[in-house]
Amino acid sequence: MPVLPQPSEPSIITLPPRTATVAYKADVLVVGGGPAGLGAALGAAWTGADVVLVERYGFLGGNATVSLVMPLMSFHTQRQLPTASDRTRLFPDDHGEGNPVVAGALKVFLDRLIKAGGAIAPSKSTGYTVPFDPEIFKLVALDMLDAAGVKFLFHSFASGVLGEYEPEAVIFETKSGPLVIAADAIVDCTGDGDIAIAAGAPYEVGRVEDGLVQPMTLMFRMVEFERPEFTAYIQQNPSQWRGVHGLWDLVQKASMAGDLDLPREDILFFGSAHKQEVSVNSTRVTNVLGTNVWDLSYAEWCSRRPEVQPDLEISCVTMFPGSKDSTLARVGSKCWRSETRLVLGDYPVDWRGCGHCPQV
Repeated sequence: MPVLPQPSEPSIITLPPRTATVAYKADVLVVGGGPAGLGAALGAAWTGADVVLVERYGFLGGNATVSLVMPLMSFHTQRQLPTASDRTRLFPDDHGEGNPVVAGALKVFLDRLIKAGGAIAPSKSTGYTVPFDPEIFKLVALDMLDAAGVKFLFHSFASGVLGEYEPEAVIFETKSGPLVIAADAIVDCTGDGDIAIAAGAPYEVGRVEDGLVQPMTLMFRMVEFERPEFTAYIQQNPSQWRGVHGLWDLVQKASMAGDLDLPREDILFFGSAHKQEVSVNSTRVTNVLGTNVWDLSYAEWCSRRPEVQPDLEISCVTMFPGSKDSTLARVGSKCWRSETRLVLGDYPVDWRGCGHCPQV
């Protein structure tokens, strides 16, 4: 195995003290440029605050653009039962029309993205999800920050916080050396709770019974996908597709023949903002944690190694309906981790509600 193993009994050393450049003092510092960070930065800027947004990559969008996690799932209240007419849409069939529960900066952003040709508005035909183009997503997000007067810094990784009693500044590692940005208010939009945890916030990881989290996945997009051919296959084999996943018999056949090594029993195809493009969400790496650098390295290796990722691509091109003339358009820059740390608040809420919260 080429991944550097995690030491079983690591030795600890003390690093020498260092200095850092104080880069700025803002009213609001937003750490992370994904959808949450965009909403926080825009919302604060629209109130007149002096806002700085810092992002570790060279573009905005978070998992939506870095890991190609798409579409944006439904944010509407009502759900509907699956119907036979929905089977070949390649969008969820359990999302129904209703009232949107998210608005504000998200609504303005989606309106701009749709107007720019970078997304399809949520409707019955999209399962009330929002298919989008990740490259246009990046541009529209940047344009909106510019228009709102939000200052930004890219290629900066948050590594710690400063403050005696509460966070007053964040330390960022950059090619220009360590930088410090101070702010009256700091908003953690890292997705992993990096700033909150560094400031001492309580948190938990995984299920109570075993600590396991959801698996990591490497998403990719295919172009020249022939929807009529796929539709014809599903019409002839209606039990082989449900909304966005299926092809169980073909996956089993390929696995038994040794042509596919996939740690799941089906394939997930999501429609995109382009007619002959699909987003494939099917690789899985289990028993890994997205805040552990050794696990992260293993997940990337496991997802991209020849016996997994290329085989899945070849299978999509040669075995699955609609894919015989398809080509790989793009693979996510990193694995998508849908669950890491959970920062604990005063009233934990799960699917059962909030049993200890008298206000609910």
